[in-house]
Amino acid sequence: MAIPASIQRRGFRKWYERELLIGHSHLVLLLLSVVTIFGAMEAFAAPGGAKALMGACVLVACAIGLWALRRYLFLLTRAEFIANQAVCGQCQAYGRWAVESSRSDAAEGSYMRVCCKRCDGRWQIDW
Repeated sequence: MAIPASIQRRGFRKWYERELLIGHSHLVLLLLSVVTIFGAMEAFAAPGGAKALMGACVLVACAIGLWALRRYLFLLTRAEFIANQAVCGQCQAYGRWAVESSRSDAAEGSYMRVCCKRCDGRWQIDW
């Protein structure tokens, strides 16, 4: 779902909270991948056993961990980028706005036109 539609449906504060929760779930996945890597490396160093299987586990856990780290950083950076623009310039209300329109264009960039619920101030939020 596109960001403006998601914010319009849930509201900015709920959207922001959800983005942070999803991002931090990727951080937990990263930590589980690190634990898996250490466990597989320890089993790999033990005499006997299936070294090929442990080597494959290390590679898969590394790939999952790198993907989770990348996704975590992306989600948190995007959420913070939008949150830094969520303050009304007139009344200084944070996160109390509604999406009026949005545009996603490669040439002009992606942005939303928003309206403050408190003072009807309007501004543009890039995403």
